[in-house]
Amino acid sequence: MPEPTERQIRQLDARSLRGLAHPLRMRLLDSLRYGGPATASQLAEKLGESSGATSYHLRQLATYGFVADAPERGKGRERWWRAVHQGLRMDDALLEDMNPAVRGAADLYLHEVATKHSQELSTWIGNRHTWSEEWARSGDMSNMTLRLTPDLTRELVEKMHALIETYRDLPAVEDAPEAEQVRIHTHVLPITTD
Repeated sequence: MPEPTERQIRQLDARSLRGLAHPLRMRLLDSLRYGGPATASQLAEKLGESSGATSYHLRQLATYGFVADAPERGKGRERWWRAVHQGLRMDDALLEDMNPAVRGAADLYLHEVATKHSQELSTWIGNRHTWSEEWARSGDMSNMTLRLTPDLTRELVEKMHALIETYRDLPAVEDAPEAEQVRIHTHVLPITTD
């Protein structure tokens, strides 16, 4: 059996990044990752797209290994799709690749991720009142500033990721009725003090 992080996190390379770096493909993949298996028609309705567009982009995602058939869900000719991985990781070296198409794909990917984070945060703020008081109090929207070197910054990020992984697939949570998917955003970046 693969290690949990190998099973769940896909390392993007130049080829796979070019296959993913499209706004609708990223939305489709996110929808399958967070909402579970679905058909192209269901995804089209959910995302406000045509089923022709979602079908085409799902096939492209399958070509690059991001999604796969979920035949246990389908009936007859109905084709269900599922996400293959729970997360993605991009090597920052792709932002400096010799190929301008790879650099452009990396830049688009990062901008789409930042946009998605911003949308999720705004949705939480706008809908916080619809959650139980316990859930409303459990969220966090913090920012902290430290003075670190690049090496210490990488160490901090690695430790944060390792800590988060210890909370993945906890047996006690599987059957807990109050359990929900929890989205964690981390942004660690240098800032100027001007």
